[in-house]
Amino acid sequence: MNYKVIQLWQELDKSKYTFNETTKCFISEENNLVLDFSDIDWVTFNTSFDCIFNTGSYCTFNTGSYCIFKTGSYCTFNTGEECTFKTSSYCIFKTGSYCTFDTVSDCTFKTGFDCTFKTGFDCTFNTGSYCIFKTGSYCIFNTGEECTFKTSSYCTFKTGSDCIFKTGSDCTFNTSFDCTFNTSFDCTFKTGEECVVVRRDMYEVIELEEV
Repeated sequence: MNYKVIQLWQELDKSKYTFNETTKCFISEENNLVLDFSDIDWVTFNTSFDCIFNTGSYCTFNTGSYCIFKTGSYCTFNTGEECTFKTSSYCIFKTGSYCTFDTVSDCTFKTGFDCTFKTGFDCTFNTGSYCIFKTGSYCIFNTGEECTFKTSSYCTFKTGSDCIFKTGSDCTFNTSFDCTFNTSFDCTFKTGEECVVVRRDMYEVIELEEV
């Protein structure tokens, strides 16, 4: 198997990590690693902080914070805070706060607050507050307050207050107060006070009554 483990621009001594080529399990307590496993699928990584991963598909990551991931599809991430992900489809993320996600479709996110998502369609989000979403269709959101959404159609939102939505059609919203919606047709709203809807298909601005 071809792989590299770098720390501070040098190959990491093999006494500081283990990689079982049969089980494909990598373990290290070292920080500041650069792991190039781009030609290997089905690897499980157990690492510390400030690591950079370049991997194949079907990988599992158990890491600390401040990590960067570039992976294929069908990966599972369990990380700390302030991580950056660039992945393909069918990934599952359970992270801390201040993370950035750039993924394709069919992903599931459970995160802390202040995260940024750029995804494809058919994703599920369960997040904290202050998040930014740019997604495709068929997504489900359960978030805190002060989030910004730019999505396509057939999405479902359950959020806190002070959120901004720009969506396609056939969406469902269950929000708190002071939200702004810019949507297409066939949407359902259950909101708090001081919310506004802009209907693109009718060029109409609607002030919602609190439900």
